[in-house]
Amino acid sequence: MLSFETGPRAAVDLTALDIVLWSVLPYVMVVVLVGGSIWRYKYDQFGWTTRSSQLYESRLLRIASPLFHFGLLAVIAGHFFGLVIPMAWTQAVGMSQEFYHFNALLVGGIAGVGTLGGILLLIYRRRTTGPVFMATTKNDKGMYVVLTAAILFGLWTTLASVFEGEHGHNYRETVAPWFRSLFIFQPDIAAMATAPFSFHLHTLVGMALFVIWPFTRLVHAFTAPLHYLFRPYIVYRSRDRDRRPGQPKRQEAAGVSAARTTGTAARRGWSAVGTRDRDTRNR
Repeated sequence: MLSFETGPRAAVDLTALDIVLWSVLPYVMVVVLVGGSIWRYKYDQFGWTTRSSQLYESRLLRIASPLFHFGLLAVIAGHFFGLVIPMAWTQAVGMSQEFYHFNALLVGGIAGVGTLGGILLLIYRRRTTGPVFMATTKNDKGMYVVLTAAILFGLWTTLASVFEGEHGHNYRETVAPWFRSLFIFQPDIAAMATAPFSFHLHTLVGMALFVIWPFTRLVHAFTAPLHYLFRPYIVYRSRDRDRRPGQPKRQEAAGVSAARTTGTAARRGWSAVGTRDRDTRNR
């Protein structure tokens, strides 16, 4: 065993398993996540999709999908705030540990329950809706198991902190320093080794989720349609060639002229609705 001094903590005896889990495995996960995503994008762009099942059933999806996705965004924000921002920074701006702990438990608990409720409702919908269940692959089933386990164990650590009260484990002194140390390639193995088993389990399941991420439908998260927020306006087209109330006479005349040329009556269908840029180009 190796003995390490960890600042204010006592000397920690590290096993080979600790070194593998908290020093080697995180980098293996990153390699698989990045390499797998590149491979998937290069060789399976057609499969880079959520395989939406909205056409099969939309009533439950209308509730479950926003609940899961917005809850997950809140969970990710909470993880970022708790793991990336050092405790000394929040104390420097006057935020006490008690105040931080209360808000983390309140917001984290609500976000965790919402995310768990959303994923369970999605699973129920997928299992009870025939066409949706038939479109579910073994890959999807495995992904749902790992994703649900990660949410459950995360919620477990949050609720355990509530019941432990003042004696609860402060992950900002163990898990958070270990997480930040990974980015400078100096893993603080001893810090993570002193964390409770519940945090170990949650971390391992989380890493397993990122390992399978590139090979499941979760990969669509890397190509979220953010460009929809900035795309130009959509040019709509009228369904009738016949003039409707308020329709410009120029379009009516064009339809009548085309009907006379072809010798047929004007038929109902799609016709362009004039827009300023379209009219300018056609001059």
